[in-house]
Amino acid sequence: MTDFFPHPSVATKVPGIKTPAIALVGLNGFGRQHLLNIHRLVKLGKIRFVAGAGPDDPGPAIRGEDTPIFASLDSLIASGIKPDIIIVSTPINTHYELAMSALATGADLYLEKPPTATLEQYERLLTATRAAGIRVQVGFQAIGSKALEAIEEFFCGDPEQSPIGTLRAVGASGTWVRTKGYYDRAPWAGRRTLNGKHIADGVITNPLAHAVMSALHIAGARLTSDIAELSTELYHAHNIEADDTSVVRLKTTSGIPVTAALTVCASEQRDPWITIYGTEGQATLYYTRDELVVQPNPESGKEEYICTFGRTNLLENLVDFQRGDAPALLCPLESAGAFMQVLEHVRTAPAPSALPVAEIHYEGQGSEYHPVIPNIEQFIDRAVSAQSGFSSLDAPWAPPAHFSGTLKLRNPQNSEQVIVARRRTGSDIAPTNSPRPFLDQLCTLSGVVLCAQQPLDHTWHLGVGVALQDVNGTNFWGGRTFTRDALRYIWRKDHGLIRTVSEHFDETRQTVDSHLEWVDHHQKVLMDERRRVSAEGFRVDGTEGWVLDFSFTLSSREHTVSLGSPGSNGRERGGYGGFFWRLPSVNHGEIYTEAHHGEEQVHGTKSDWLAFSADFSADSVPLNSKTTGHGRATLLFCSSDDDPWFVRYAGYPGIGSSLAWDRPVYLRPHSSITRNMRVLVVDGTLSKTQASIFAEHLRNQPALEANG
Repeated sequence: MTDFFPHPSVATKVPGIKTPAIALVGLNGFGRQHLLNIHRLVKLGKIRFVAGAGPDDPGPAIRGEDTPIFASLDSLIASGIKPDIIIVSTPINTHYELAMSALATGADLYLEKPPTATLEQYERLLTATRAAGIRVQVGFQAIGSKALEAIEEFFCGDPEQSPIGTLRAVGASGTWVRTKGYYDRAPWAGRRTLNGKHIADGVITNPLAHAVMSALHIAGARLTSDIAELSTELYHAHNIEADDTSVVRLKTTSGIPVTAALTVCASEQRDPWITIYGTEGQATLYYTRDELVVQPNPESGKEEYICTFGRTNLLENLVDFQRGDAPALLCPLESAGAFMQVLEHVRTAPAPSALPVAEIHYEGQGSEYHPVIPNIEQFIDRAVSAQSGFSSLDAPWAPPAHFSGTLKLRNPQNSEQVIVARRRTGSDIAPTNSPRPFLDQLCTLSGVVLCAQQPLDHTWHLGVGVALQDVNGTNFWGGRTFTRDALRYIWRKDHGLIRTVSEHFDETRQTVDSHLEWVDHHQKVLMDERRRVSAEGFRVDGTEGWVLDFSFTLSSREHTVSLGSPGSNGRERGGYGGFFWRLPSVNHGEIYTEAHHGEEQVHGTKSDWLAFSADFSADSVPLNSKTTGHGRATLLFCSSDDDPWFVRYAGYPGIGSSLAWDRPVYLRPHSSITRNMRVLVVDGTLSKTQASIFAEHLRNQPALEANG
């Protein structure tokens, strides 16, 4: 847009204004906070409070004895009073009309957030204010924090001098508590529309809007044109129309992902925070108290530190800017454009989904009555860290994540069909987690959940599947990459994806055949994969369970392909990559082979079988809703491939078979490599003798070929 007039956010000296006159529209609600601030600035001699407007006069003890009060802004204007600044602190649906009326006075405007109820209103207001040369400050108070200036300095110079490197992502987390009384306080509260007018209330756009706005600000998204991609998941547990528990995921035009996961249905209220993810660490901004916690990566040798900053009051900034004593408005109307894109997406999205009553706890009485979503804090943390949605994380109250099919078997105890695994496409996984197909919801026949996906400790761990960290320089594992040059893990823009070309489910044999393509970070296909996965019942010597047969063949095309790992790139005993099963939280775990026992002994060894037995606790809710999801179970991994076992237990539980343990594997043009893993899944514990017998039984069964 071309400006044909002086831009209102450029400071110029305005002669003759010594003590600007202030009028406040909206004297109750948040208007009370404005009154406190106005009285503070009056005492400092910086402003004069000349009038108030609103239907509910709080009384002279609160707004001042000598201040004239009018029923509306129109009547205030008709009185002949000429304010220099008009503050609009009224319900969201009234902002646009009041702001347009205020423009006619020639006064500058302090407009509470969000500035308008629709994007169209915002754009009209922005055009009108620019044409009139009116300055507009939007009341996102957190933007006045001096911590934001410190954060900007992290990324404006040499990344090696920054305590956390280069900016790579921003997250906003909010876990608040709001009661029935909060939503009963006004007719518009918790509404999307009221009497035909847009309200756009909701956790994203109102109570935790500052979290969203602060995250956008840090990510460099200010204008409407600064957002390239945007999606939301909206829910409500309160008996309201708007959302109270939601996720916003977006990407800026400069490529920075922003994720906001917010709720007002937490078990207890915490100060909201913004996480700034860098390539060499992260920082956490608690914006309500202007506290910044800086955490460089431990290997950097830099110390963690905490700083508390001051804050510039936005009304005071507008006053100083109007007088020419401040260089810029801190939150001009233009800079709310990206936020308004988010608001518009929320406003026009389908109505928020109501959470099932069975998934909610209720606390308090009367006006303090409020819903609590169990474990919502965990889902908030995982959503932000994984740049994911509640559905993808298998929140029990969210719609199921997209899956292409399930494997089902009969439970011999009750003859009921049990879903023992589900195939996910991986299309909903964040790019830095290397999207790829995987199995999740794996469980025993009694429903004990046996895998985790997108866990908080390693959000790129995806159930059961195939992943490699270095394929011709592309990371198909997710997260940081261990490089031979640096001999450490570093964040790189090297993440690939594995996409499904075709798949076929054979329900009779409970088998799925897939043709997959491994696409590098330059969007070039490096390999084809043919994968076959099947499930079949198991009964030997009175032990019942089921067997997962997992086979895959990787084939190169016209060029040689190098298959590598951190181990092949110089990390001692870090050769993970290939088949990998991420386990959920466990207790009293035992890891053993025929010759070894425990993580330290088994890790890196070769053997025909490996057993993992533990008390499993459900990280996700099983598809079989009749079961509890936790209990004692054993996994018996069997393979005839000459690959070392990759074992983790102390840091996190996971079992893998290492395709490139300490040196790369090369696929010459048009060549291939095949691997097969069979996993016996049983409830309870297997002795070493039983494990050896069952492993021999599985070895004698013909292997399924991954012919896709």
